[in-house]
Amino acid sequence: MAKSNRGQRSLSFDDERLSKLFGMFLLFLSFYFLVAFTSYFFTWENDHDIVFRFSWDMFLGDVEVDNWLGRLGAFLADSIIYWGFGVASFGFVYLLYKYGLGLIRRVPTSHLSATLQKTAIWMVVVSIVGSFFFQAFEFPMGGVFGLAVSEWIQKFLGIPGTLALLIFALLAVFVWNNNPDLSDFTWRKFLFEIQRAWRDLLSGEYGKRRRVPKPTATISATDKPESEKPLLAELEMESLKKTTETAEEDSLSTGGQLAFDLTKKSALFSEDKPAKKSENAEDTELEINIPPTPPPITPDEAEAYKPPVEAIQEDSENLTEPYDPTLELSHYEYPHLQLLHEYDNTHLEIDREELEHNKNQILHTLLNFKIDIEKIKATIGPTVTLYEIVPARGIRISKIKNLEDDIALNLSALGIRIIAPIPGKGTIGIEVPNKKRQTVGMREVLMDERFKRAKMELPIALGKNIQNEVFVADLTKMPHLLIAGATGQGKSVGINVILNSLLYKKHPSQIKLILIDPKKVELFPYARLANHFLGFLPDQIEPIVTETTKVVQTLNSLIIEMETRYDLLKSAETRNIAEYNTKFVARRLNPLKGHRFLPYIVLVIDEFADLIMTAGKEVELPIGRLAQLSRAVGIHLIIATQRPSVNIITGVIKANFPARIAYKVVSKVDSRTILDTGGADQLTGKGDMLLSVGGDIVRLQSAFIDTPEVERVIEFISNQTGFPEPFFLPEFHSDDDGGGSKQVSLADLDDMLEDAARLVVETQHGSTSMIQRRLKLGYNRAGRIMDQLEGLGVVGPAEGSKPREVLYYDSTELERFLTELRARR
Repeated sequence: MAKSNRGQRSLSFDDERLSKLFGMFLLFLSFYFLVAFTSYFFTWENDHDIVFRFSWDMFLGDVEVDNWLGRLGAFLADSIIYWGFGVASFGFVYLLYKYGLGLIRRVPTSHLSATLQKTAIWMVVVSIVGSFFFQAFEFPMGGVFGLAVSEWIQKFLGIPGTLALLIFALLAVFVWNNNPDLSDFTWRKFLFEIQRAWRDLLSGEYGKRRRVPKPTATISATDKPESEKPLLAELEMESLKKTTETAEEDSLSTGGQLAFDLTKKSALFSEDKPAKKSENAEDTELEINIPPTPPPITPDEAEAYKPPVEAIQEDSENLTEPYDPTLELSHYEYPHLQLLHEYDNTHLEIDREELEHNKNQILHTLLNFKIDIEKIKATIGPTVTLYEIVPARGIRISKIKNLEDDIALNLSALGIRIIAPIPGKGTIGIEVPNKKRQTVGMREVLMDERFKRAKMELPIALGKNIQNEVFVADLTKMPHLLIAGATGQGKSVGINVILNSLLYKKHPSQIKLILIDPKKVELFPYARLANHFLGFLPDQIEPIVTETTKVVQTLNSLIIEMETRYDLLKSAETRNIAEYNTKFVARRLNPLKGHRFLPYIVLVIDEFADLIMTAGKEVELPIGRLAQLSRAVGIHLIIATQRPSVNIITGVIKANFPARIAYKVVSKVDSRTILDTGGADQLTGKGDMLLSVGGDIVRLQSAFIDTPEVERVIEFISNQTGFPEPFFLPEFHSDDDGGGSKQVSLADLDDMLEDAARLVVETQHGSTSMIQRRLKLGYNRAGRIMDQLEGLGVVGPAEGSKPREVLYYDSTELERFLTELRARR
């Protein structure tokens, strides 16, 4: 059985095969009518007389027609074109085609209603216009319908009035279809839309500007004027009559407000009024805020989607024009949305029984503790539903806050989070996880208008908030991001979401990524973007930094780059990278004096805890310095860890990372370590997260992008021509560089050195504690032997608490070396 979805009526059947078969039948009809209508233009004179004298002999007898599709084609074409809308009857062909594809793709009917309305309006207007302008033609250009309406208008307004009216109707249709949002109508905009519509019509571009409706945020009806009120529905959740359900569905689909007074058990249209206090939980009103669902993305839109390039294309040899940083890769193509998967369960489903059950359980629990409620409202999100309650006067907020566990017990929910009070509202929020969660696909998020039109330097689409709106943040405003959470809760997916947001929005000349992955498996696919987006040290073989020593060198190299950029800003008399690049693009800075276009640099560390454990202060101190100073010069840090403990996320890190993302953690202590407050331990996992920016906390459902999708995007970019060489960071030389290996005196070699060397090579484990334990030596002596092995080149240098690298892999080779060593002694 197909799942019922009362929130939206879909053009679908219980059996998917039946839906596709009927869609294919509509496509066949579309083709059939196209051929029959086209043939009618050439055969109408003979066929019209035959059809006009219609009798059953036309189908049963021996009647000859000229239509290419025979008698049935002649009958249908004459009935629809001559007696209908004339040339405009081809709109039926278009509608059959669109609805046939809709059935095959299982597109909801609501998404095709706009096409039906526009096509019907066009058919009526074109039919009347054709009859008026082509009256002298013998062929019925507008059909009988258009001719009748045209003659009536001419008698009523006269020929000049009819001409003016029809011209106005054409322009109005152009403007309406190009700009459906006419709430801010002005005559200047109206004239501009007329000019643009005519220009698009003449150039063949009309109809390609399809706009996605903008979702509106959930607000209280008393907070905003009437024009800004969201879709609020006060619904009865118990047994509703069939007529009530029908009226309810119609109201929800048209965006109106439908209120059900639960005390009268009858449906009525009314304005929002505060509910009266009642001791009975079932008599309390429940307002449901149903966020709008964006229409699906068509392949044409996905293919045509290209983010705007901020720079201006110009001739590099013409110094009077602005400098274009993208000119070197002028043919670079942004990845298109067809590379990303479109998930099925992206539409919001409303389970009314679940809403009613949760409402009653919340009210019963509060009433058991003598807490009266004046009003309750539900806002349905992709992962959780927010129940906003207005307590009666005199009720202390702390009293409700302490009932978190009791409400969770009665609801049998995974985790309940209470927001008391909700910032900016006079209500208390209770977040309850949905039994059926919505998948927030990366494709859906990137296609949203908030991301496409974002006027941000580094926009990142994190996911959807509880109002089912796409949440887009600017990394330059954060300016650094700390990500923490337990294992398997979505951190790596979140990092991929952030990186792909930048890849879809920015040109390779505008941003560089420094990727550090101690786990060596999470970020390795991005290595193929070395000549496009990545930056690393000149002597580094792999573009993804994995070794601890290279991490330390990379961080210190970034400090050198930061200081160099500050020198450039100082000489250019600018305060930040945006002002500097604006001057450079305007050719107000001389490249011969060292000035250059500065791309943004984003440093991503996937597992910060491992670096702190192995390198400690060598990593923490440069990260702290970068976090304090690098914002103005366009260097931003994103750090992720699965161990949100105080020895990993230290005070220095927290002080310089005001933006933090917390996925589900195991304890309230971990939540307070990340966010300075609880709540992360009550999340549901699978991308459910809390974003804290400047103390304000927002609950989001992270967008989902799978590994195959990431690989397709990377492959699409890597197959294009990149820069001749990667973006190299400045060289960094530590204080102990150039000192060579430790000097070892052959006369001072320990007697147990050969045994220790054999042990290390056989086990391939260079550990001082192992030598101490296996050879039964003291720690000091074992340490001296390890230093001597390092000086002789048997093992590598120390790497913090990690075992040393063993440089000999074969015992035979080691014995040959030891024989030579004994000969030298």
